[in-house]
Amino acid sequence: MRQSHMLQPICGYHRDAEDHWVAQLACGHNQHVRHDPPWQNRPWVTTHEGRLHMLGVELECKKCDEGAPLDYQPDHQPDQQPDKLPRETD
Repeated sequence: MRQSHMLQPICGYHRDAEDHWVAQLACGHNQHVRHDPPWQNRPWVTTHEGRLHMLGVELECKKCDEGAPLDYQPDHQPDQQPDKLPRETD
């Protein structure tokens, strides 16, 4: 039987120390959203327009199911473009 995971909407993005895109979820957790074919096929993450289009889309948050503590999410201005968000350093 397949275990269902908590669905959480994407509310922002930032890049990690290795320059990979990270989705910030409304629950306070982060989730990498890499485009790395053939393992991960997410071409939308490669463009500013693609990332904006995906805001509000729900992703499965395994961290919620595990009761994990909240992740660090950099603060940013609502009108700041995701391409210009600060990078996560830890």
